[in-house]
Amino acid sequence: MDRRSFIKKAGLGAGGVVAASTLAAPAIAQSTKEMVIVSTWPRDFPGLGIPAQRLAARITELTEGRITTQYFAAGERVGAFDSFDEVASGNAQAYIGADYYWKGKHPGWAAFTAIPFGLTYTEMDAWIRYAGGQELWDELAGEFGLKNLAMGNTGVQMGGWFNKEINTADDLKGLKMRIPGLGGDVMAKLGASPVSLPGGQIYENLVSGAVDATEWVGPYNDYFMKFYEAAKYYYWPGMHEPGSQLAIGMNKAFWDGLSKTDQEIIKAACAEENGGTMAETNANNGAYLDKLINEHGVQLREFSDEIYDAFGEASQEVLQEAMDHDPLSKKIFESVVAARKDIGSWMAISDVAYSQKRNRFLGIPS
Repeated sequence: MDRRSFIKKAGLGAGGVVAASTLAAPAIAQSTKEMVIVSTWPRDFPGLGIPAQRLAARITELTEGRITTQYFAAGERVGAFDSFDEVASGNAQAYIGADYYWKGKHPGWAAFTAIPFGLTYTEMDAWIRYAGGQELWDELAGEFGLKNLAMGNTGVQMGGWFNKEINTADDLKGLKMRIPGLGGDVMAKLGASPVSLPGGQIYENLVSGAVDATEWVGPYNDYFMKFYEAAKYYYWPGMHEPGSQLAIGMNKAFWDGLSKTDQEIIKAACAEENGGTMAETNANNGAYLDKLINEHGVQLREFSDEIYDAFGEASQEVLQEAMDHDPLSKKIFESVVAARKDIGSWMAISDVAYSQKRNRFLGIPS
């Protein structure tokens, strides 16, 4: 399925959200609230942009027009990385993005997207919903006048696109790599130069040679970015984002002004999209990986154990530095580490163990 046919099937062309926002016209006569949503991703972009648009449309639909959403993709109202300030200031009511973009404001934000050697989607969902994650998210977000909810996940990400083979950890030295969050800090520990770029600027920087490598998401998302035109080595698995949580961050005054019913509707819409985005990603990654390899000559490479051990040692240093920032950071990251142990130990003898034994018997390559 190409990008055009996917968007047509999803019913989300450039006017998709506008059309959805006009649903339930009779309800518009009632008291309504406008919800301006800014995003960190391009419009109509499969895997990230489309789920954001889909959520915006769904909120208006489920509230029967009591909340009318107006969606702006990255650059249409503000720049991708200006979304946080736009909402915290009250100029817009919500952003949709990845909260590790804001780690410069407080390192704790990184925990609510992904940390190196952190939580998978299943573990992240369990932590946020039932192991204290949402309460900690509320505490951090509240300090910035925000209310945040999970609204999507992309699962274990690929390690990235490189214009040369990475055979040892030394091969990372001097490498200019687009990689945000704490994953970028890990790469810096290993001698690389991390660069933070919004999605819409990665391709041009990779093609021009301004960066030597980039991570993005996975085959389904990456295919449409055409990174294969500039880098042929595609590495797995990514240590930096094992379960990348996407978020909607709402201005807290706006959130507090909603009825309890509409708050619960937004929570339900986010939960629906959270699971839906992950399912959509898993359903498409295998097919798009085949297309990258067979149609575009991409060379799939696995990071060696030696490189992964270097990632692990650097990630421990980065995590400790983040924990030492302030008491709230310590509380957040200690909670993540506890979830990694408690929930992860169960995953090890359930999902992970089953998949390994099933795939061995069926001859599914790992």
